[in-house]
Amino acid sequence: MVLDTYEDFKVKFYKYTGLDLNCYKEAQMKRRIESFLSKKNCSGYAEFMRMLEDDRKLCDEFTTYLTINVSEFYRNPNQWSILETVVIPELIKNNSSGSIKIWSAACSTGDEPYTLAMVFNEMCPRGNFEIIATDIDMDIIRVAKKGRYSERSIKGLPNKYIDKYFSRNLDGEYIISDRLKQFVTFKQHNLLSDRFPSDVDLVVCRNVLIYFTEDAKDMIYRNMYKSLKKDGVLFIGSTEQIMGSRDYGLQPLRSFFYRKF
Repeated sequence: MVLDTYEDFKVKFYKYTGLDLNCYKEAQMKRRIESFLSKKNCSGYAEFMRMLEDDRKLCDEFTTYLTINVSEFYRNPNQWSILETVVIPELIKNNSSGSIKIWSAACSTGDEPYTLAMVFNEMCPRGNFEIIATDIDMDIIRVAKKGRYSERSIKGLPNKYIDKYFSRNLDGEYIISDRLKQFVTFKQHNLLSDRFPSDVDLVVCRNVLIYFTEDAKDMIYRNMYKSLKKDGVLFIGSTEQIMGSRDYGLQPLRSFFYRKF
């Protein structure tokens, strides 16, 4: 008899893709998967797993759907204001290496790392910073590298950045300038299994960990602590907070910002 349960699917899907669904909140993840199955007129997990194995394009589409790629430029402006007025000046003051290293984790379509590049380029005019932008979804990384966005994507971005760092094509898309792209390196990365970057001044990981279990978040926060330099800063999303942050070697700096001590 062919078993057809969510537990069986998680095991088979992990073996096939390396994506561990045990680390995501179960009720939330099951709703998303079952919605996808319904759209594909699929009767159950076993049949769906066979479909994924037979169709790599479908598997890539499903992975993109699961990893919840939602992003926009300058999301939550008040937080970006704190980054500009409080956090970046401190990072510059405390930096002794001459170059600031930023990691945009789970960067989705690139809105966040390009926003970071704009902000840092205004405050570090000699370009003494670098941004590593990572995501688990290779298709989304390919989109991010192109740097093409709709008017809706940039609706919250201050005009000073739009005027300076974008051009428009005949289709009405906003195109990131090549001189800004040079500051951002995109890489595939799995927060649950891959080695984290080291000696980072600023880690930006926003509105992502809300989808993970408490055990998975615990592991990720501990790895982010190791990733940061002393006095480095972790910037999280407006829907998140780190309970017991000092247990991870992190102390609140401002709302949604934590400094490594």
